[in-house]
Amino acid sequence: MSARPDARFRARTKGGWTPAFDWGPQAISPIRRAAGDDNHPVVEALAELQRGRDFYAKRKWADAHESLAAADQATPLRAEDLELLARSGYMLGRDDDYVNGLERAYHAHVESGEPLGGVRCAWWIGHNFLFRGERGPARGWFARGQRLLERERRDCVERGYVLIAALLEHVFAGDHEAAHATAVEIAGIGERFGDQDLVAMGMMEQGHALVRQGRTQEGLRLVDETMVAVTAGELSPIVAGIVYCNTIAFCQSVYDLRRAREWTAALTRWCKQQPDMVAHNGLCLVHRAQLMTLGGTWPDALAELRRLGERFTEGVLNQRALGHAAYQLGEVNRLQGQFEAAEAAYRKASRFGCEPQPGLALLRLAEGNRDAAAAAIRRAVGEITQPLKRAALLPAYVEIMLAVGDVEAAHSACRELDEIAERQGTNLLGAMAAQARGELALAEGEAQAALVALRRACQAWQELDAPHEAARGRVLLGVTCRSLGDEDTAELELEAARGVFAELGAAPALAWVDSVTGQAAPAGDQGLTARELEVLRLVAVGKTNREIASTLVISERTVARHLQNIFAKLRVSSRTAASAFAFEHDLV
Repeated sequence: MSARPDARFRARTKGGWTPAFDWGPQAISPIRRAAGDDNHPVVEALAELQRGRDFYAKRKWADAHESLAAADQATPLRAEDLELLARSGYMLGRDDDYVNGLERAYHAHVESGEPLGGVRCAWWIGHNFLFRGERGPARGWFARGQRLLERERRDCVERGYVLIAALLEHVFAGDHEAAHATAVEIAGIGERFGDQDLVAMGMMEQGHALVRQGRTQEGLRLVDETMVAVTAGELSPIVAGIVYCNTIAFCQSVYDLRRAREWTAALTRWCKQQPDMVAHNGLCLVHRAQLMTLGGTWPDALAELRRLGERFTEGVLNQRALGHAAYQLGEVNRLQGQFEAAEAAYRKASRFGCEPQPGLALLRLAEGNRDAAAAAIRRAVGEITQPLKRAALLPAYVEIMLAVGDVEAAHSACRELDEIAERQGTNLLGAMAAQARGELALAEGEAQAALVALRRACQAWQELDAPHEAARGRVLLGVTCRSLGDEDTAELELEAARGVFAELGAAPALAWVDSVTGQAAPAGDQGLTARELEVLRLVAVGKTNREIASTLVISERTVARHLQNIFAKLRVSSRTAASAFAFEHDLV
């Protein structure tokens, strides 16, 4: 045997060492016979390669990457296997490995006389650069793929992939009709050549373009049809992940909460089937946390956001997710009354390039800094022109404008929100618009109009399973009923709202409802209720939760809830700090 047996199986090419023999499964037995030794390095490399292919088929990404990399180190892989190595790296969040692997595969395809394989690699490289925000390299690779395609004077499926680059340019330019026409052509090419990935991406973009043109239900039906292909396992892993995340983000952007919840549940199941996947898990956790926040399961939302920060930080998709996760963390902290933590989270979101509004403006309002809140929300609304993106800001804009006495601005925002909600036709937008309209009517003393709008809003929030928003609506309903002289109904609404806020641990909202009902403590006590003051005094003299529960004849769980509210209202994080406050303000 030669001292360098692998030299028999390699050839030197312009692009570097590439295999001079077939790496296919059928090649293993002949090479084993030729080598006469199962432990021969080439036989071992071929076995490692087959293991890598098997792991890839089973979506065991870490094992697949390890085996394919080992085989590649022994003898450089062919283009098809280099693509498997690259995709495994992508699923593990290793974007550099992904691009490097595809670049090698591109050159291998071209040098072996397979330019269409090179076209696909060029497109996927450009796609990755585009998502990184590097549009120059992205356009360069798209152009390289286009140039290769132009040399092939025949119809082929790769033409559909190249068209996606043109489609994305139409989307960025806001030309929804051109985007739709291009998406139709892409899906048609995919159907003609039996490429399910291309069909799915074309149909998805058709749906998005139709919704952006105002043809909402028609577009969403196409989105649903696309998702059937994903959940049925008909798509490649990378395309499945892209379609999942794009669709959920799109459903949220058009305020279709039902679809967002359904497809997020499906994405969660898909992620669980691939426990070592990193690439799409971050966005999945953010989507889940957003829905949990709206649904009132705030501890679960915080747990999801912590998981993201601890594990899913690699890859361009996860880097994007970190900004949205920071904003969502700010939202939960703001709702709980943890204002310092909320501000830190909003600032982190901004560092990741995520707009911290309207959360930061609402935080300033909660802190009593109305001028800062108004300046921030006016700036944010002034920058956005797309109606659906403006809709996310308008409810906060109405609330803050009413707080600073700019009723005319609040009127204008309500009209705009009504128009968007009517055009889009989703329950979530309808609830947002009705609540804003009710707030405005209440501020103007139009109690009957406020009653109708707020009742509609509360019903919609309850149907959407959004307890915090529903409780906010009930507080406003209580105030409206009181203005109409109906004290019994007012008391029922306010009592129900207070119970929800207490259960959620929504300290600022609790302080608000207590101020409305007259249960708040005197000025200087930071809005503590009479019961919370009792708990604080007992904490200050060293009583445990069990002792406090026994003294006040309440449960330890209720004591813990009161403490959470006390800490939030006083902006402290310990019993020691709360006790210091009690002594400083002569409450003991």
